[in-house]
Amino acid sequence: MDREIANGLEEFISLIERGDFFEAHEILEAVWHKSRAVNHPERLLIKGLINGAIAFEHIKRGRKNSLKCSQITMGSYMRYRDMCNPSIRNFKLFREACSAIDNHRYKKIINK
Repeated sequence: MDREIANGLEEFISLIERGDFFEAHEILEAVWHKSRAVNHPERLLIKGLINGAIAFEHIKRGRKNSLKCSQITMGSYMRYRDMCNPSIRNFKLFREACSAIDNHRYKKIINK
């Protein structure tokens, strides 16, 4: 499971950096479903990353209430973000994934 999570995180990071938020969400969602089935300790952090990606997708699509939807969805990411600490497996990749979300989030705030 840890190797599958690592592979998913690597692809997730690349997709986030390219602005392919929906695709990033899809990649980790498949991993998240499997992590839930085995009660993996990082499953909630994975869920938070998925929600971080979807928050940006809401903004990207520019639908009615997209900002409100993105704020609610980003709240889930923020709720689980602190689970990213050196004691978890695949810490470096989780940290890089969180940084990709955080960097993109700050760009959105600055460019308003």
